[in-house]
Amino acid sequence: MDLVQKIFDAGVVGAGGAGFPTHIKAKSKVEFVLVNGAECEPLIHKDFELMKNFAPEIVKAVGLMTKETSAKKSYFGIKAKNGAAIEAVEKNYSNGKIETCLLGDFYPSGDEYELVYAATKRLIPPYGLPLDVGCVVNNVETFYNISRAVEDKPVTQKFVCVTGSVKNPSSFFVPIGTSLKELLDHAGGATVSEYGVFVSGILMGKLTSDLSEVVTKTTAGIIVLPADHYLVNRTKRPIEDKKRIGKSACDQCSYCTEFCPRYLLGYDVQPHKVMRSLGFTTTGSAVWNQYADLCCSCGLCSLYSCPEDLYPREACDQGKIENKKLGTRYEQQKPVKVHPIKEGRRVPLKQLMKRIDVLKYDAHTPFVKKSPDVSQVKIMLKQHIGAAAKPVVKLGDSVVEGTLIADVEEGKLGAKIHASISGRVTHVSDEFIKIAK
Repeated sequence: MDLVQKIFDAGVVGAGGAGFPTHIKAKSKVEFVLVNGAECEPLIHKDFELMKNFAPEIVKAVGLMTKETSAKKSYFGIKAKNGAAIEAVEKNYSNGKIETCLLGDFYPSGDEYELVYAATKRLIPPYGLPLDVGCVVNNVETFYNISRAVEDKPVTQKFVCVTGSVKNPSSFFVPIGTSLKELLDHAGGATVSEYGVFVSGILMGKLTSDLSEVVTKTTAGIIVLPADHYLVNRTKRPIEDKKRIGKSACDQCSYCTEFCPRYLLGYDVQPHKVMRSLGFTTTGSAVWNQYADLCCSCGLCSLYSCPEDLYPREACDQGKIENKKLGTRYEQQKPVKVHPIKEGRRVPLKQLMKRIDVLKYDAHTPFVKKSPDVSQVKIMLKQHIGAAAKPVVKLGDSVVEGTLIADVEEGKLGAKIHASISGRVTHVSDEFIKIAK
């Protein structure tokens, strides 16, 4: 069995983040394979349900990846509070090469830089990848998809969590290309008449009001919050208003920097200095934006650290964009060294949820076997890092679930895309393909 080829043919990409094509990672030779089951976004519990219900498949795939990459050991990162998941995975350990790495209930314990350090005590170099320190990191759902790829089952479905102001908070599989409205309907609908929908998280996800948007290979789920909720109103504010407020109110207390997880790991991320780029100094953005380059956009500075309720994360996002436009990149001069007070400045997840007023929405989201019965899907052709896949079907073609509908262009980084339902192709463009039952 050629595991790399099977992963490539199945279109497996990172299910927990940006969607990096997994076959590339499978080609690596490393010392450690790390399993990311931390799931640190508030309210989302789908990885917990996946580990609890599909542990044999996940652990089997970890073993296969460990062998393929010639790794000497694997670490399974899970929060210590998730006892049911720990029990489920640990009873499937068999080869002596896998060990549980217990994580605290802090944000952002699922950041791969954090996980690599927690498991191996190695620090990824600035702008680096886990590969640079002999590690490969995959989310638990990615491993689940690898186990299916071994059986020649392509990625046609996504495991999602629907929670917040909904009647039946739950986790379930859906065909890729399912609309957000169908996710919401499957969870019994919203419990409020007007609401905002956060896709894949309230800290690192995005806010939308368009329920026709669809599930991709990287969608973690949706969180529904009332339209008048603090987070909805705050996120909707235009970027120019965020800049204006920051320029007028930031008092340079530096709490955003002092609590920054990357800064505490030893990276020169200083959001309070980036805030100066908004224009209340005469030095200019070219000087201050450099301290944004190593920011991971976790959002902790904006939603927890800042006593003025400002937008340092958004300033860092803008700073990175400006640096890219200018073709500049900040090179950290000092070695990466963990801050001595790092452990004392960890942010407990419950404390964060209380700060942003979502603790009352933290509900169990049990696995529901029944999936939404969708009549059509809209499958995006760029669901991954790299180039968009190119259609290999035409209007009117009949397809069955699992049929290849878009392929990787030769010489490009990308992932294959397959039909998620059986039916007829009703739309083909460079952006998406629609299939109707």
